[in-house]
Amino acid sequence: QVQLVESGGGLVQAGGSLRLSCAASGRTTSSSTMGWFRQAPGKEREFVAAVRGTVGYIYYTDSVKGRFTISRDNAKNTVYLRMNSLKPEDTAIYSCAAGGGLDVTKLNSYTYWGQGTQVTVSS
Repeated sequence: QVQLVESGGGLVQAGGSLRLSCAASGRTTSSSTMGWFRQAPGKEREFVAAVRGTVGYIYYTDSVKGRFTISRDNAKNTVYLRMNSLKPEDTAIYSCAAGGGLDVTKLNSYTYWGQGTQVTVSS
């Protein structure tokens, strides 16, 4: 089992920044793919960013490219999501996930999920 705990969410004005953290514990492995997803009210959960464990390939959804940065610290079993130039449309619950599926943008590629952290961006 793997436990994932997110932190770092909050309320920020448009144009501001936040850094989310996802701490993993349990049967963690540096080879796992770690991803961030978000779900806005009334919308489906969507892919935001991911990093493959073994080779370190990084992926972003188009709407966050150039603004968000995903990184991982294997020594701390933690993955981060740095979010700059935040927009009101970034408002959502952000969740991290761990898994090993082929398509990092798909929910079913991940086995373990955190509870999520709320990010609210005011205009």
